[in-house]
Amino acid sequence: MVRERSVAVADNVDPAGAGDEMDEAGMLVGENIRRLRKARGMTLEAMSELTGLSTGHLSQIERDRSSPTLKAMFDISKALGVNVGWFLTGDDAAENGEARFIMRGDRRKVISYASGIRDYMLNTGAVKDLEVLMCTFEPGATVAEGYSHVGEECGLVLSGQLELWIGDESFLLNQNDSFSFSSETSHRYRNPGITETVVIWCVSPPTY
Repeated sequence: MVRERSVAVADNVDPAGAGDEMDEAGMLVGENIRRLRKARGMTLEAMSELTGLSTGHLSQIERDRSSPTLKAMFDISKALGVNVGWFLTGDDAAENGEARFIMRGDRRKVISYASGIRDYMLNTGAVKDLEVLMCTFEPGATVAEGYSHVGEECGLVLSGQLELWIGDESFLLNQNDSFSFSSETSHRYRNPGITETVVIWCVSPPTY
């Protein structure tokens, strides 16, 4: 899912109380971008050409002086040859034992965005063609710009409300409502309510 949000990554963060841990965790995103860029032998100038982002802005992101929107994160990930979800999964897909198949609640990785949306990875690296996320939306959290990509999506609203735009149509989903659509259709969403919204969101293939 492409979302116009700024990003942080962390382990062992509960949806209910992620305050200080999130601030500290934000350091990981820029560091991981920088390490992967250097491992690819790519200069900031080359990444700038591929993403349309200025070298100054990219440098700020890598030094965690600025948080990228998810649109920028998608462009950076594409330039580096990975999905945004790579920053969620990290090296866990290579773990042995229980971690191959079981994602314990205290091991979940999360991407946190400045607009008040957090995505928690629920699946392990044992599956390659499916991505399952728990997404939380603070009141008023929104993705204002529609986007599309290859794949299919479906989800279930566990609590709260979700306003979902699919193409030119708008839908208001309440608790226990579910949705399905082609990711190739432009889509966007927001939490129109006054309480947190929690959604189980599935994407196939994991283009997120």
